[in-house]
Amino acid sequence: MYRDDLRANPTRTVGRTILPGDLDGRTVVLVDDVLYSGRTVQAALHALADLGRPRAIQLVTLIDRGHRELPIQADIVGRSIPTARSERVRVQLAETDGIDLVTIERSAL
Repeated sequence: MYRDDLRANPTRTVGRTILPGDLDGRTVVLVDDVLYSGRTVQAALHALADLGRPRAIQLVTLIDRGHRELPIQADIVGRSIPTARSERVRVQLAETDGIDLVTIERSAL
């Protein structure tokens, strides 16, 4: 619960974080499905800092849609897709959704 916008966009009930091992001295690969403002990644970095001191953190994203508000850049990008701020990128994965699909939803004006 490290997001800076929780009052405006409540996400879910707070739960306990359980890791399979110690982070200290390890390389952590952080995966974000859609990299947009960078705020989700910032929240994850703050959480990691409370859980240990990794040797390195690498950021991987499936979709980079631009519009960054913070100086965050992925080490590995699946695909860069320019979008308008009014658009929403939706990622579906076969493991959870039964299909691998990326769609851009345009808001109706």
